[in-house]
Amino acid sequence: MATTSELPVLEFVLKNYKNFNARATRDALLAYWRHVQGGGKMFWAVAGAMSSAQLGITLAPAIRAGLVHGLSVTGANLEESLFRLVAHDGYKDFPDYRYFTKADDTRILDDRMRRVTDTSIPEDEAFRAVEKFIVPMWTKATKQKARRFWHEYFYELIQALPRELHQGKASESWLLAAARKRLPIVVPGHEDSTFGNIFASHVKTGECSPLIVKSGIEYMAEWYDQYKKLSRGKGVGFFQIGGGIAGDFPICVVPSIKYDLQEPVKPWAYFCQISDSTTSYGSYSGATPNEKITWDKLTQDTPMFVVESDATIVAPLMLSLAAPRGGPSAPRAGAPPRGVGGGGGGGRRGRAPVRGAAPRAGAAVPAPPGRRPGPGRPGRPASTAGRRPASAPGPCARRSPWCRPRCGRRRPRHRGRR
Repeated sequence: MATTSELPVLEFVLKNYKNFNARATRDALLAYWRHVQGGGKMFWAVAGAMSSAQLGITLAPAIRAGLVHGLSVTGANLEESLFRLVAHDGYKDFPDYRYFTKADDTRILDDRMRRVTDTSIPEDEAFRAVEKFIVPMWTKATKQKARRFWHEYFYELIQALPRELHQGKASESWLLAAARKRLPIVVPGHEDSTFGNIFASHVKTGECSPLIVKSGIEYMAEWYDQYKKLSRGKGVGFFQIGGGIAGDFPICVVPSIKYDLQEPVKPWAYFCQISDSTTSYGSYSGATPNEKITWDKLTQDTPMFVVESDATIVAPLMLSLAAPRGGPSAPRAGAPPRGVGGGGGGGRRGRAPVRGAAPRAGAAVPAPPGRRPGPGRPGRPASTAGRRPASAPGPCARRSPWCRPRCGRRRPRHRGRR
């Protein structure tokens, strides 16, 4: 069986994903990258239980890399990203859940576990542990008569938690990555979540005021301005996992600005939905993208893709192929993604060599930032720098579709994946 270095995942996708949902996955991936490569932005809508399914493993690096520029998530996905960070060791998986009886699920209840398909969230380590931190934030806001959006409480909390309380990897928490980058987020229907229920209980007892959380209407009013900023230049695309309110709420911003505010607005520049819902009885989750044209959310020129598959399979695959490796800096226009078709250095089509490859013959070796030129630095050929000579340039060993020469000229060899 070939290793990943011998058969990169991208090459595998381009070679094998030819038809049906495979083709839709491939085309959506390439269109996603072209849009971001050209300076466009991408907005994600996440429904389902993707945080419990650990989407953060690939979503968090994509956020840090500048491939995700805003989010709409359910209240459950918001809080469950936090749960995975503070209670990861307490989760328990049930691979055989399809064969459970009612008695089996009752035993899980008695163990104070809350099953989500084949995994489960620990009541005490997750809900009750986080409650000790967030309820004081609510009561303080009540006393100060402060008002914030729902996600802003979680942005503050996840960044304030001491590291010793982390059980999951901080690098795999998409909520932490989004909070650090201050990504715009909307959480429509946040009341329909565990902490929405907990908040309601404290409102009922009079400990907290319902006014400390800004409403969904205020989310939309704020989203008007955020969308206008995101859609500048090349526009903003819409990448949707599942359906429901997490998708429908933010996508409606375009017709609302156009018809309700009666202001000019750019349409969405890209659309992709990963869903296994079928079109029946007016289902929005299963509606085809063409239907959105009639609501003026998309146009006939919008690149549209629907992948009828499991998002826990497709989304990590697309993110791992699109996300650059080696740092959070956004790719330059015209450059392919680092780590896609190239080793640690990028494999761009221009004349500059790939990082880690040998310089051109006679080229000077640049001095590191902040250091003075010296022996082996500018003005001296690399071959006399006193270091081990680098390998000579040769044809692209990886034969990546992103950097394969079309004219037969030679390219520096790649270092390979780290």
